[in-house]
Amino acid sequence: METFFYNQTLDHFNYRPESYATFKQKYVINSKYWGGAKESAPIFVYFGDEQPLDVQLGAVGFLSENAPHFKALQVYIEHRFYGQSIPFGTTDEAMGNDSTRGYFNSAQALADYAEVIIYLKKKLSADNSPVIVVGGSYGGMLASWFRLKYPHVALGALASSAPILYFDDITPRDAYYSVVTKDFKEVSKSCYETIRKSWSEIDRVASKPNGLSILSKKFRTCAPLDNSGDFKGVLELIYAIAAQYDSPPSYPVSQVCERIDGAYEGTGILGRIFAGFVAVAGNLTCYPFKEYYTTSKLNGWTWQVCSELVIPVGIGVNDTMFQPDPFNLKQFIESCRSLYGVSPRPHWISTYFGGHDIKLVLRRFASNIIFSNGLRDPYSSGGVLENLSDTLLAVHTVKGSHCLDILTATKTDPQWLIDQRKVEVKIIEGWFETYYADLHSLSH
Repeated sequence: METFFYNQTLDHFNYRPESYATFKQKYVINSKYWGGAKESAPIFVYFGDEQPLDVQLGAVGFLSENAPHFKALQVYIEHRFYGQSIPFGTTDEAMGNDSTRGYFNSAQALADYAEVIIYLKKKLSADNSPVIVVGGSYGGMLASWFRLKYPHVALGALASSAPILYFDDITPRDAYYSVVTKDFKEVSKSCYETIRKSWSEIDRVASKPNGLSILSKKFRTCAPLDNSGDFKGVLELIYAIAAQYDSPPSYPVSQVCERIDGAYEGTGILGRIFAGFVAVAGNLTCYPFKEYYTTSKLNGWTWQVCSELVIPVGIGVNDTMFQPDPFNLKQFIESCRSLYGVSPRPHWISTYFGGHDIKLVLRRFASNIIFSNGLRDPYSSGGVLENLSDTLLAVHTVKGSHCLDILTATKTDPQWLIDQRKVEVKIIEGWFETYYADLHSLSH
């Protein structure tokens, strides 16, 4: 792995003098297995998402594990405003300034990736090397959108766990928490019932004169609880994360439910809930509940969802194991305005990238995208789960979780996961076959 920094354009879409400023964008290359430019050997490009690239390099194994087979060059590019790729110096400086934050959006990020890829191909004299872009979650959305917006730069995209249909009202707002509920119910009906009953029990205790201090003591919070709403929000988040990342061999949902169901006989509902909480939070002397729900205006992802990536996740009155908490756009706009002084644009993503009538629209102009999902991942509810054409392909597993297919393979991986990865590789092989045939026929 070699680290480089590209002099990236600050603003790809404007021609004011300040738009021409540049910043250092980090990218990492591994050329160990590359067949070289003369062979027109392929290039795999991983799109960094809402965290520093260093965090992802060790976790994402799809590129390094398949590079020897394809003789591929591996390139990993960090997303602007994350990690070391921050314009205007530090995160605090970049995120604390109303004007500088305006350069922080997905369209700019995609243009960044296009510039780096085109620059690298030129530098390596690899004009004919086909590019496959790979990303997971938000990075998966970027990978699929990149193939739609820059088909001349990337031959294909592997978009893992990319909820590109969770915008506007394309997907029901309560879909996410319905899947969380389904995951828990499938693992243990009694665990599901305990969680479902726990909310009214929390309300009952919290309504007592010293109720919040009772809850603080029972859940070993580092600081006294201010209110029960935020406290319940943390528990909701814990269950959601367990479901989203319910991957082998640990299976967090099973861990939570084993503790909830396996508590000593006579343990009350809240005691069982605490046991389940500890299963995933770890056994600490105290738990910093306030940290779990404190929103910082300096957090990059908070800015992104408060500007353009408005994913309207709420909890409906259907049969979930949660209390109803519908997504309220008006409240959401108000909270974002108070943080950043600007309103979110809830319809921009579907305006710019599409999403409505996707079966009808994409099949005619889009191609070479793998939409991979695990159906235990609540975000799969906003993913593409059926083939849209011969080259827009949905590859999903019933037991899979968030981004599991692109993570580093382990000896304990179940057969269904191994098979999912094999299917993806076979599809990419097909893309290359067609590409090299075209290249050969055009050069003769």
